[in-house]
Amino acid sequence: MDSYSILRQLADSWVLLVLTLFFLGVVLFAFRPGSRRVQRDAAESIFRNETKPAPEPVADAARKEVD
Repeated sequence: MDSYSILRQLADSWVLLVLTLFFLGVVLFAFRPGSRRVQRDAAESIFRNETKPAPEPVADAARKEVD
């Protein structure tokens, strides 16, 4: 049996099974209980400072005074 046939049979059976399980794992991870808050925060993060700029962090402000 040549290597192409061996790899083809492997891809047709086990690799397809592994990829299917990986896909199902990703879908279940995305829809797991308790992830709605994290996903909503990530989705709305670009609008967080829409009306005014973000406040300057304290550590950066103190460093600017020293320079």
